[in-house]
Amino acid sequence: MGIFAKLNGAALALGMIATAAHATELKLADFQPPTHFVVDNVYTPFAEAVSAATGGDVTVKVFMGGELGPGPAEQYNRVVDGVADIAFSLPGYTASNFPMTLLTELPGVIDAETGTSRILANIDMLSDEYRRVVLVGLWNNAPNLLLMAEKPVHSMDDLAGLNIRVPSRNAGLIVQAWGANPVSMPAPEIYNAMQTGVLDGAMIDATALGAFKLGEVTTYVTQGMDTTISDFFMIMNRDVFNDLDETAQAAILEAGQAASLNGNAAWLGVAGGALDGFGATEGKEVITLSDEEAARFNAASAEAVTQILAEAEAAGMPAQAFVDALKAD
Repeated sequence: MGIFAKLNGAALALGMIATAAHATELKLADFQPPTHFVVDNVYTPFAEAVSAATGGDVTVKVFMGGELGPGPAEQYNRVVDGVADIAFSLPGYTASNFPMTLLTELPGVIDAETGTSRILANIDMLSDEYRRVVLVGLWNNAPNLLLMAEKPVHSMDDLAGLNIRVPSRNAGLIVQAWGANPVSMPAPEIYNAMQTGVLDGAMIDATALGAFKLGEVTTYVTQGMDTTISDFFMIMNRDVFNDLDETAQAAILEAGQAASLNGNAAWLGVAGGALDGFGATEGKEVITLSDEEAARFNAASAEAVTQILAEAEAAGMPAQAFVDALKAD
């Protein structure tokens, strides 16, 4: 072998070592099952975009099903503590950290189709709530419905005294205004709770009929009222983010914005198909409230929303200004 070949070979080897040393693999944690549609619709495009923009220097490895640690409510702390570099979760699971963010879920504040764009347009108003992490993505799901195990809900009277799972404190106040008992519970626990009778039903979007197999333990779905619309976020460890160069940081934030829009579109599309499939299944029924009953639900929700906004303003938050900004054209 000639001297130039040896030198070139040595240089190539050193280059490979340097590249390997420089490469960063980010761990993305999600408590949802590995079969969840979020993998193909959100995480794969996100990871591909980050890798492409950084020339492969930064990659993303996804850990589903709580592989980096159990407990959906622990996702935020998991990122803060550096157990995961990036995590998916619901702000409602750690509601005390995200009171402004959770105003977006109130009935009438956003609609499912344009909500994510409105949130992203006003994201600067939420910056203080994400000071311990980097907000990578934030999007809304499809409207939350009432998934009932055995008892059909045609009116508010039908909900009286029933135990209904809720995704957050604000959603709980809405359900309470409807006359039911709100029960805070992460989505993966709903199936067993409905199957065993601990819950009479759950407030959650229609994607859960398939994603969490709730269609198996749900007999009736009620829709037609103004209801809550939950948020999802992707957050990142601030130190890990700051250790990346500017190109990688920009790639993550740009890919995160696309992930937000992809997530919203995926949830809406899957929810529509899941609800149609459920309604076409023998022994299952989708109930749409009459106009009169929907008005009763909506009036009760409106009173709860007024209370929530008043409490937020009293606590020093610019709640009304944020809500007004979200509703602006």
